[in-house]
Amino acid sequence: MTEIALKTEPTASADAEKRDSLPTRILRNRSVRIGGSVVLAYILVAIVGPHLWTVDPYAQDLLMRLRPPAWDAKGTLTHPLGTDQLGRDVLARLLEGARVSLTIGFCAASIGAIIGIALGAIAGYFGRYVDHAVMFALTCKLALPSLLLAMTLIYFIQPSLTTVVFVIGLMHWTLYLVVTRSATQRIRELDYVKASKLAGANARQIIAWDILPNVAGSLLVVFTTEVAVSILAEASLSFLGVGVPSPIPSWGLMISEGKAVMFLNPWIVMLPGLSLFLLVIGVNLLGDGLRDVIQPQTRD
Repeated sequence: MTEIALKTEPTASADAEKRDSLPTRILRNRSVRIGGSVVLAYILVAIVGPHLWTVDPYAQDLLMRLRPPAWDAKGTLTHPLGTDQLGRDVLARLLEGARVSLTIGFCAASIGAIIGIALGAIAGYFGRYVDHAVMFALTCKLALPSLLLAMTLIYFIQPSLTTVVFVIGLMHWTLYLVVTRSATQRIRELDYVKASKLAGANARQIIAWDILPNVAGSLLVVFTTEVAVSILAEASLSFLGVGVPSPIPSWGLMISEGKAVMFLNPWIVMLPGLSLFLLVIGVNLLGDGLRDVIQPQTRD
């Protein structure tokens, strides 16, 4: 009887898991809960934080430059996380930097999604010469170093927040293309797609209503990955001096500006670095959890 019970328990558990709705399974996943909580916390901080801590992140006070955080003996509650080389409040700049990073991450990932999904759906549905042309464009893109190309484009275009968003978006569409193309090639041969063709639906309608909704789960996983990649790309570009222009508070720029005094004042580099690390970890955990629920066959 014990053996029978042991054999039937996994089956019952598997059946219960199958009966659960997708939102329930997503919320039950620990990675989704942890990563989603981190991302949600950052979004709330970015929206509400500057209204609660109303110190101007651009205001300079050279008499207060390089003040340590409040937990240091020489710190002050007026600047709880200290000040930078120009006397600007680090906490205010971190809060504003959260807005910059999240805006660039989500907007750049959305631009990449529009480009990649459109090209992938066209290539996968029409095939033949269209597919060859799109795959040639993909090969050319993969042959170019993304960071170097982004630096070149931003250098020749006037650096600004909008420029950084569009350049990063233009650099990160390949994964969307590959996922959408392979899924479209598989779905276009299914019976319900053929039935839509017989009913008179054109290619645009079939792609929009029959193919893309069935790829949405996989594309959501890709989107979370690209958000993290875009945030890191912005930080890298800003650290190298070709990203978000000063004095806009970017975490990568804050690290770059603080590296000259990091040995005597390590908090100037550690605080934006820790903020960037936790945000990227949270986004990656969210993406891993969504992948485990939506694409369980890809788990190790």
